[in-house]
Amino acid sequence: MIQKCVAASLWLMFCVAIPCLGQSPTNTQQQVEAHLHEAHRLLNENRPAEAIPEFKAVVSLDPSNADAHGNLGVLLFFQGNYTAAIPELREALRLKPDLPKIQALLGMGERRSGDSGAARPDLEAAFPQLQEPKIRIESGLELIEIYTASEEMDKASAMVGTLRALDPENQEVQYAAYRVHSDMAREAILSLSLLAPKSALMYQAAAHEAARRGDSAGAIQDYRQAIKLSPQLPGVHFELAEMLNSLPATSALHAEAQAQYETALAQNPFDEKADLKLAEIATHNNDEKKAYELYTRAVQLQPDDPEANYELARILLSMNQAEKAEQLLEHAVQLDPTNAAIHFRLSTVHHRLGRNADADREAKEYQKYKVLKDKLRDTWKDLHFDPEKPDMYGSDHEQ
Repeated sequence: MIQKCVAASLWLMFCVAIPCLGQSPTNTQQQVEAHLHEAHRLLNENRPAEAIPEFKAVVSLDPSNADAHGNLGVLLFFQGNYTAAIPELREALRLKPDLPKIQALLGMGERRSGDSGAARPDLEAAFPQLQEPKIRIESGLELIEIYTASEEMDKASAMVGTLRALDPENQEVQYAAYRVHSDMAREAILSLSLLAPKSALMYQAAAHEAARRGDSAGAIQDYRQAIKLSPQLPGVHFELAEMLNSLPATSALHAEAQAQYETALAQNPFDEKADLKLAEIATHNNDEKKAYELYTRAVQLQPDDPEANYELARILLSMNQAEKAEQLLEHAVQLDPTNAAIHFRLSTVHHRLGRNADADREAKEYQKYKVLKDKLRDTWKDLHFDPEKPDMYGSDHEQ
C-alpha cells in the first residue's frame, strides 16, 4: 500500500464557518452563539482540542447547526478518531451538501476506517470541486489507494498524472507514481506471459527484466532469441545494441553493437537515437566527416533533442564554427537547463567569441548543476540504484 499521512496543520483548511440556521433569539440561541464564539476563538489561537467541547455543546443545544457538526468532525478527524468524526461530517454534509472539503474529509475517514465502498463516491464527488492544492493531493492519494486495491490501474494512473501536474515536486505523489507504474508493468508482463509465453515480445520483455536484475548475459540471450523469432520487431535491435554497449569494451562487442544500430536505422530511417549512436561510434573512430553528417541528420530528425544539438555543436567547435555551435548550444540549454555539460560547453563557446559575461554566467550554472549531479550520484550509490541502466520498463528510445 502507498503510505501517507495528512499534516496536522491541515485541519485549519477544513474548518467551516457556516451561518447559523435561522432561529429566534432565545436563551438557547444565545448559548449556541456563545459556544460558537468561544470555539472559533480557540481555533484562532491554535487550540483545537479545547474547541471540541464547545462544538459538542453546540450540537447538543442545536442539532441542526452545520457549523458545529462540520468543525467537530474536522477536529475529531485530525485527532485520528475517525469513528467519531464520520457521523459529524455526514451530518454537516446532509445539512449543507455544498461542502466539498467536508465531503473529501469524510471520504478519507471512511477509507481509513476500512469502508472504501462509502469512501469512493464521496472522494470522487469532492475531488473535482476542491481548490486548495494540498487537499486535492490528499484526496487524490486516497483515491489512488482505492483504485489500486480494486486493481483499477488505469484510473490510478490517470489520477497520478493529475497529481503530478498539480505538484511535480511532491514526494508522496512521485512515490505513488512509482508504485502504480511498477504494478502496471508487472501486470502487463504477467498478462503477456499468459497470452504469448514463447513470443518475440515475451523474450523482449524478459530481456528488460534480466537487464533490470543486472543479468547482462541473460538479457543479451533473450534479445537474440526475440530477434530470431521476429527480426522486424520494433526497437529490439537498438535495445540489444545498448545492452552490448554496456559491457566492457571489446572489438567484437563493438562491431556487433554497431551492426545492431545499423540494422535499427535500416529498419526505421527516422530512428534518431540509432543515428546518434552511430555518430558517436564514428567520432570514436576519428571519422569526423561521417560523425558530422550523422549528427546533422539527427538534429534534422529531432530538432528539440538536446543531446543531438549538443553533439553537433561539439563537432562544429572542432571545425572552428563557433557561431553555429553557439546557436545549437543555446537551444540545447533551453531544452535541458539542468544539464551541466551543456552549460560548460556553452561557457567555452562564449569565451571563444569574447562574450565573457555570458561565459561567466554559464560557468556558474555548470558548477551549480555539477554539484547537484554529484549529490544525486551519491544518493543513487547509497541506494544501490542506477536509473540510467536499461531495465524492464524500457527506455525513452523511440520505437
